[in-house]
Amino acid sequence: MVDSSESDSLDKIRYSKTRITPLDAEVLQDNRIIMGLYNDQRADLFRVLRTNILKQLRENNWNSFFITSATPGAGKSWVATNLAIAIALEGNQTVLLVDADLRHPSICHHLGLNCKFGLIDYLSGVTSLEHILIHPKIENLVLLPGKESKVNYSELISSPKMVEFIKDTKSRYESRIIIFDIPPLFIADDAMLYMSYCDAALLVVEDDKNTTDELQQSMQILEETNLLGTVLNKSRQQLPSYKYGYGYGYSAKVSG
Repeated sequence: MVDSSESDSLDKIRYSKTRITPLDAEVLQDNRIIMGLYNDQRADLFRVLRTNILKQLRENNWNSFFITSATPGAGKSWVATNLAIAIALEGNQTVLLVDADLRHPSICHHLGLNCKFGLIDYLSGVTSLEHILIHPKIENLVLLPGKESKVNYSELISSPKMVEFIKDTKSRYESRIIIFDIPPLFIADDAMLYMSYCDAALLVVEDDKNTTDELQQSMQILEETNLLGTVLNKSRQQLPSYKYGYGYGYSAKVSG
């Protein structure tokens, strides 16, 4: 686990039990995890997104949000991974990235990590958090990996153990931001469950695939939470940002 003094000063945080696993730069490059690379100009897209997100979180005293999409394949986990690294690099808070897509977890794949355990193992009582959490040698970032399972997801997400975990995680460290990568809206009811846990949501939209109707339906589903904005992914536009109609979206797709 991540230990902290009562003052929760960032310079006193120690990764005393969390497994430390360095990342492979070649894997990051192959998977377009651009925030984990040095001197990559494409990372500016996520710096802009980071600034927008942090401004809203700080103004409203929020410290948690989930990232989702309307349909599979939009790149929500890729966005979540890059954004989590970007926020951690900003340096004023720690970040916990939770792969909460119990159906198709992919953050470990994006980072090239071999994750033996995942969130499902904690919720099922297989092992403790200290055996699951990973520090990828990026300052101020901790990962709670996912692991695919065939169990009843909704029941586990709404279980007392999950409620206790989120309550404890949100309140323990004043400087921590928690990001949950959850399944797409149209294939699961997870978003409705996480709305009661998280302060806000970020929606990833796949350019040239998600229709206006899908976007409107997504907005209706997310009406009960605070929408931080939309990320326009897989866009071929050259502009750094794109006004989508519902908040602001960011052309964060890296080609090549």
